[in-house]
Amino acid sequence: MGHHIWDGRLWEVCISCRSCSRSFFPRRKPVKLLCSKKSSWKKNREGKKEKERKNDTGRPSFDCFPGGVHWVSVGKQDKSGLLMKLQNLCARLDQDESFSQRLPLNIEEAKDRLRILMLRKHPRSLLILDDIWDPWVLKAFDNQCQILLTTRDKSVTDSVMGPKYVVPVESGLGKEKGLEILSLFVNMKKADLPEQAHSIIQECKGSPLVVSLIGALLRDFPNRWEYYLRQLQNKQFKRIRKSSSYDYEALDEAMSISVEMLREDIKDYYTDLSILQKDVKVPTKVLCILWDLETEEVEDILQEFVNKSLLFCDRNGKSFLYYLHDLQVDFLAEKNRSQLQDLHKKMVTQFQRHHQLYSLSPDQEDCMYWYSFLAYHMASANMHKELCALMFSLDWIKAKTELVGPAHLIHEFVEYRHILDEKDGIDCENFQEFLSLNGHLLGRQPFPNIVQLGLCELETSEVYRQAKLQAKQEVDNGMLYLEWVNKKNMKNLSRLVVRPHTDAVYHACFSEDGQRIASCGADKTLQVFKAETGEKLLEIKAHEDEVLCCAFSADDKFIATCSVDKKVKIWNSMTGELVRIYDEHSEQVNCCHFTNNSNHLLLATGSNDYFLKLWDLNQEECRNTMFGHTNSVSHCRFSPDDQVLASCSADGTLKLWDVKSANERKSINVKQFFLNSEEPQEDLEVIVKCCSWSADGAKIMVAAKNKVFLFDIHSSGLLAEMHMGHHSAVQYCDFSPHNHLAVVALSQYCVELWSMDSGLKVADCRGHLSWVHCVMFSPDGSSFLTSSDDQTIRLWETKKVCKNSATVLKQEIDVVFQENEVTVLAVDNIRRLQLINGNTGQIDYLTEAQVSCCCLSPHLQYLAFGGEDGAIQILELLNNRIFQSRNGHKTTVRHIQFTADGKTLISSSDDSAVQIWNWQSEDPFFLQAHQETVKDFRLLKNSRLLSWSFDGTVKVWNIITRRIEKDFVCHQDTVLSCDISSDATKFSSTSADKTAKIWSFELLSPLHELRGHKGCVRCSSFSVNNSLLATGDDNGEIRIWNVSNGELLHLCAPISVEEGAATHGGWVTDLCFSPDTKMLVSAGGYLKWWNVVTGESSQTFYTNGTNLKKIHVSPDFKTYVTVDNLGILYILKILE
Repeated sequence: MGHHIWDGRLWEVCISCRSCSRSFFPRRKPVKLLCSKKSSWKKNREGKKEKERKNDTGRPSFDCFPGGVHWVSVGKQDKSGLLMKLQNLCARLDQDESFSQRLPLNIEEAKDRLRILMLRKHPRSLLILDDIWDPWVLKAFDNQCQILLTTRDKSVTDSVMGPKYVVPVESGLGKEKGLEILSLFVNMKKADLPEQAHSIIQECKGSPLVVSLIGALLRDFPNRWEYYLRQLQNKQFKRIRKSSSYDYEALDEAMSISVEMLREDIKDYYTDLSILQKDVKVPTKVLCILWDLETEEVEDILQEFVNKSLLFCDRNGKSFLYYLHDLQVDFLAEKNRSQLQDLHKKMVTQFQRHHQLYSLSPDQEDCMYWYSFLAYHMASANMHKELCALMFSLDWIKAKTELVGPAHLIHEFVEYRHILDEKDGIDCENFQEFLSLNGHLLGRQPFPNIVQLGLCELETSEVYRQAKLQAKQEVDNGMLYLEWVNKKNMKNLSRLVVRPHTDAVYHACFSEDGQRIASCGADKTLQVFKAETGEKLLEIKAHEDEVLCCAFSADDKFIATCSVDKKVKIWNSMTGELVRIYDEHSEQVNCCHFTNNSNHLLLATGSNDYFLKLWDLNQEECRNTMFGHTNSVSHCRFSPDDQVLASCSADGTLKLWDVKSANERKSINVKQFFLNSEEPQEDLEVIVKCCSWSADGAKIMVAAKNKVFLFDIHSSGLLAEMHMGHHSAVQYCDFSPHNHLAVVALSQYCVELWSMDSGLKVADCRGHLSWVHCVMFSPDGSSFLTSSDDQTIRLWETKKVCKNSATVLKQEIDVVFQENEVTVLAVDNIRRLQLINGNTGQIDYLTEAQVSCCCLSPHLQYLAFGGEDGAIQILELLNNRIFQSRNGHKTTVRHIQFTADGKTLISSSDDSAVQIWNWQSEDPFFLQAHQETVKDFRLLKNSRLLSWSFDGTVKVWNIITRRIEKDFVCHQDTVLSCDISSDATKFSSTSADKTAKIWSFELLSPLHELRGHKGCVRCSSFSVNNSLLATGDDNGEIRIWNVSNGELLHLCAPISVEEGAATHGGWVTDLCFSPDTKMLVSAGGYLKWWNVVTGESSQTFYTNGTNLKKIHVSPDFKTYVTVDNLGILYILKILE
């Protein structure tokens, strides 16, 4: 029996009974007990005390933990391993899949899923975490439930909050306890045990595992007491040299005896298990393949191992899962070290015999094992050629990411980079970048078409080559694929990538002169290197635990570091000499920051002990301690004038402190901006991650959860709020020192630049292969750095990123399709009109002007553009000269269009009039009747014009007589769009009132009112044969209606994902039917093609940016042109 703590009392649980789901081995000391809810713990401990005293069985009532007791064997993990542990736990807690039918795809999502499951499905339960090594791992399980954990380092609990109770547990079994275990195995009374039993317990050195192993042997051979005692006394087995508190010598002895007692015909099978990884449960089918045996034969062999405690077994429905204890894995790996490579090779060879590489189906019992560990076996078998073929296969990437998401695959590229580079370093880089750039898509549902993603890579890439090959094969079977014909203009925006660390990089910062960069991370080191070249200047073993933050002093003489080891250290930045150590914090120190003025240097630090401290480098002790936060302090920053210190905390607040007096000036409750009626305030956890001051010190930017806020310092008023999306958590943010740009690190491995003036995203930077922990501008704002879990630091040029390949287009473009030619007229970010040949990519720069909209004449003789001042100009393309100019509108021109003969120009602006200008012969005139701004207009036949407005009306004009012929009062709210049937007998109207209507030009009342949309109906389109109408709304839904009777035929609703976000990426802004009415293309957050007959999606093209305003479609429905909100032009052609 072993010792176990349950609700404050010492209890005994079975160690090795097969009926137990997991064995408990009290091998570490001390045990740490965490409770996030002290009141509920005390209630359990005190309120149940009397009831437990009356419990006849000597065990506590399960009323203590009605939600169950859940065991997780953790061990040493990297990010991918931890994610798999969390996924397994979530699956166990949600076996009926009532909460979600898919596994969480990243650690943040898994943590949130676990918190909700424990709160809603398993309240008042106990979570047992066995073998915790790292504080960051423990944080992932910190979800306000009661936790019992075993660890060899009690300081790991410093990373989490809540009352903690240390439970002393003996490192080994006492003599009487050991005898009791033996008596249970051999089914004898303890008093009747033979004399040798006492000596065996002595030789077992108190190890519960060794006692249970010997007990299992004696159960099968109860007359061998003397034999097993002699084996323990005389055998000299090699010690397993691992850093652990386990009694390896005793284990080695007991394991060897147990293995020797196996039948000769099954010993080799046990040797084969040497290649299994710790805490990995292997399906029977895997071992059937390895051994070429039937399932029943394999189960019989494995049952013998289980009977002798050499293997453990879990039932998974009708099948079994087998696993070794971590000590057994160590034992086998050491014992069979010389055979390991061959054993791994045998595993791979057997897999290749029984499986086609890409034929694995998710419903196969062994599928998950091969996707998770095939690359591991290949690398361990030194099968480099096979590993490269596997990892550089788009089919493998597709299959694996669909099953487990991209995180594990990215981890393998990092883990086996030294092998993959042997074949082709460029290919390895291509595949890594492909996964990194598309990780945000590969980790979501519905799963994107990876071949279509691959077609967006540069044509020199191996990813593109494989995607093109597959696409051509699938096109023959009716699949739709798009080629991005102008993608060659896209470039990698990173300027410098360095890998100074051997583990995650938590923080990096520029020196004040911008010449050096300091970085720190999980490898416990401080690194200093040149910002221009990446040349290493210093490498310092800085702390005894992970280094969480570093900072240059204002004079660049010193670097401060702080760590999980609770210490703050000051270093000479040139020599690396340790100048001072501060150790007054009682918990890990999360952040450090120097004052901006070098005349009087102060250092601020924030810790999990809830305190901020100010340090004068001339003093050995803390100058001031500032208390007021009720949870961990996560970040701190001095104001530009050093008068105020800002601090962020897990208590959901931002606090401002007077530096001189160390008193709190004000507190801003950031948590309040996340409250809603559905979730009580006490259940809402909001960690304010970081803050950054504007250059003038008048504003401060704050990041929490998936939002960034901008506050006025003097009034504490909220100036702006930026939402990063439902799937992105903000990791860090920084204000540019010289403009209103902000750089934001998100949990989806990406970095974004935002304009704090407009509240809009300016640019998107992708390249990191894992979480980005830190972002920071250089002192002059010309560049910024990012640091990541992928062990790299990337430098980006701010201007280059903002321009995104030096050309950012406005979204107001015009496109003319002539036979096979595509001509695009666009305006770039520096006010130049561009004429772009869509086939060759050639760009003609025409003129510079304040252009708000533009259009081409039908035969490409002229172009017209409207300005922000209301002026309209016509330019002759042949000689690139302004042909006509007219100041007609009083406000910004929004829409402009030539008539079919090119002789008349029609325009509208922010006013309520439409201007008609026969620019070759007469002055313009205005059509004025709308009461509010004209939203847009459309030309009709026979000199008619249709216009619609914010006033809810649609009007039909005769532009010859200048009179209104029809006046339709269509909606109570804004008319957002109209479309006209090809026979010109009907038109549609859509509105912010969430309805669409179909009208006849002959009637003033609608033919059909189309209801059902839950958001603003933003666009509509008739099919070419006029039988169908498609409408799209702000929730991403598209509805297809029968025009003749108004019946809803299809709801083309993208599958909804977490928190109600539609996968169309936002508003549906434009729609267009194919000529045969079989297909529909829609624009929104990206582009989607739909099968009109079934209402299902046929293809999705993910643009780099979002918020597409319009899609221009060629008459043959084979070419598509659009611009995203990053100003990137997409000319797409159907692959044939």
